[in-house]
Amino acid sequence: MTDAYSAFDALLAARHSCRAFRPDPVPRAVIERILQAAQKVPSWCNAQPWQLVLTSGAETERLRAALLAEADAREPQPDIAFPARYSGVYQERRRGCGWQLYEALGVAKGDRAGSAAQMRRNFALFGAPHCAIVSTPADLGTYGAIDCGAYVTAFALAAEALGVASIAQAAVAGFAPLLRLHFAIPEDRQIVCAISFGYADPDHPANAFRTPRADPAEVVEWRA
Repeated sequence: MTDAYSAFDALLAARHSCRAFRPDPVPRAVIERILQAAQKVPSWCNAQPWQLVLTSGAETERLRAALLAEADAREPQPDIAFPARYSGVYQERRRGCGWQLYEALGVAKGDRAGSAAQMRRNFALFGAPHCAIVSTPADLGTYGAIDCGAYVTAFALAAEALGVASIAQAAVAGFAPLLRLHFAIPEDRQIVCAISFGYADPDHPANAFRTPRADPAEVVEWRA
């Protein structure tokens, strides 16, 4: 059990949000292993509400082009509202992540053009050869979205275990109407997020930093 814990902890430490991918596709057999592992995640009443549209090859390129055009033309319209605001420690953590990324890329504070260009990379899927669009039944509300969040975590960890990098993207889900039309996703499903994945470009500066994690003492209140 100690070995299992150590392996799991190491996997969590190794996983990161990849923001620059090589173009090489991931073999279908490897993707299927990721999906088989992620499907084992727990869900409310074993509902397993997640559904994926998963792209490769030319379909990824069509999605990339459509997202870039849409992001240039209109404002986001997510199915699930983005956070109203970040405040306190949550704002500090969010800003810290952003500044780490910009510092790695050489984007100076106040360089709005540079930060906007990096934001736009979301819609190019950071060059990933694959993208999974994750949706949940609208009728399941918050609990369906929670289940999908657990699935995304399992997907990312299974991918990491097989040497595949990934990044979960709420920004892509911001263009839910486009995704629904592009993939014929039914109106009774809410689009939760995208997962872009592939093999990381280890030499790209966007992959050169890691965000810190809070000490458990900051998030746990013990009662006895």
